[in-house]
Amino acid sequence: MTYTNPLRDPQDRRLPRIAGPCGMVLFGVTGDLSRKKVMPAIYDLANRGLLPPGFSLVGFARRDWADQDFAQIVHDAVKEYARTPFREEVWKQLSEGFRFVPGNFDDDDAFEQLRRTVEELDQLRGTGGNMAFYLAIPPGFFGNVVGQLKEHGLAEQGLDQWRRVVVEKPFGHDLESARELNATLADVFPSGSIFRIDHYLGKETVQNILAMRFANNMFEPIWNSNYVDHVQITMAEDIGIGGRAGYYDGIGAARDVIQNHLLQLMALVAMEEPVAFDAESLRIEKQKVLASAQLPPRLDTTTARGQYAAGWAGGEKVIGFTEEEGIKKTSATETFAAITVHVETRRWAGVPFYLRTGKRLGRRVTEVAVVFKRAPHLPFTSTATEDLTQNALVIRVQPDEGMTMRFGSKVPGTAMEIRDVNMDFAYGGSFTEASAEAYERLILDVLLGDPPLFPRHEEVELSWKLLDPVIAHWAKKGRPEAYESGTWGPESAEKMLARDGRTWRRP
Repeated sequence: MTYTNPLRDPQDRRLPRIAGPCGMVLFGVTGDLSRKKVMPAIYDLANRGLLPPGFSLVGFARRDWADQDFAQIVHDAVKEYARTPFREEVWKQLSEGFRFVPGNFDDDDAFEQLRRTVEELDQLRGTGGNMAFYLAIPPGFFGNVVGQLKEHGLAEQGLDQWRRVVVEKPFGHDLESARELNATLADVFPSGSIFRIDHYLGKETVQNILAMRFANNMFEPIWNSNYVDHVQITMAEDIGIGGRAGYYDGIGAARDVIQNHLLQLMALVAMEEPVAFDAESLRIEKQKVLASAQLPPRLDTTTARGQYAAGWAGGEKVIGFTEEEGIKKTSATETFAAITVHVETRRWAGVPFYLRTGKRLGRRVTEVAVVFKRAPHLPFTSTATEDLTQNALVIRVQPDEGMTMRFGSKVPGTAMEIRDVNMDFAYGGSFTEASAEAYERLILDVLLGDPPLFPRHEEVELSWKLLDPVIAHWAKKGRPEAYESGTWGPESAEKMLARDGRTWRRP
């Protein structure tokens, strides 16, 4: 059941969609994710008038706090990390709906108290029995929590009510664990009530891939193997693992980023046109791409992995991965991963998709580069075109959100000399409205029950099916290759493209 404002004309774009009466229970409320992303996003939504007046937030964690202490924690997180200005009157209304329930995930008394708190908020704040359960906790605890929600009747939705669950990545650590996780969630919540958050899909620029492709007629005719030479999808970070040793060691770059963010980006770039911009139509087309994605036969020459060593990053001397606190000297966890994927459809046959991600690289950037084939005939001399490379369309997801088009142009002067030039579109220069933080969009979509931007379990399983053989292959190969911090990854990644006569784009 989704709430519809009876006074709102669906054709009127002046009024944004506002969530109906509802509340949220946040598990793992003391963690970094809750403090830096989820709670500030909830405040920003309230500040923009997109939450119902009686919206309630219940924090669940091990600490023994009172409600006012919890309100203070949220207050401090919001003041530090919120995108919009802090306004006392918005805060006052929002904080009246804050409650805190202390307890462990196997504590029956705590879940009984949670049930009473939710019922009390229904009466006091008018949440209408509509509740989203946000699991900002390690995946190992998902089973415990959803089991408790079921046992204490918290997952049951009455007539004209909804209960939804929100889970954060990683969605398992391989195909088998992803299937187990899906079975655990599906045992308690129906498929349409499970929201898997991939915050990349909430970014404006990622959604703009669909807008750019299907709202314009100039790109789609050349968006195929007749014109495209290859596609590079890069997510580079200039930071190390920070305080995430416990999470990152044993997970690695491929599981952390390629399995979800990069394969989802690939699906959006490669998918066919959906019949409508709704969850079901988008899912069908993305699923077709992931089902037709295949790895090359030789993984030793078409994949690369590395581990950052000491070096210079941002003008500072930094330590290597195995010197980080909490990391074993013998750790074989990769901090850089690159793979080649072929999408075996008529549109993309013969076009390789190169996916790479890494920590402690040259700069922080996420981009999709569609590199086109060279012109079939150049009537110019080789000296006239020696500085001319291939045309490319680059979609910058972060930072400096926008698009760049690279093409050849004549250099002013008497000689015929052609060189690459860039034509640039930047969100900040074309729109006065600042992009909402991805979590704002995604949390609002959860409360509205609008799932186009959330991957379904079929997509998650297909992604693991593709990545599992790569991880198994690497497991037999000993340690990853070291690369100096501040560079663009190990030498094996450069060789991987050089074998195909190509080079990585320098973002």
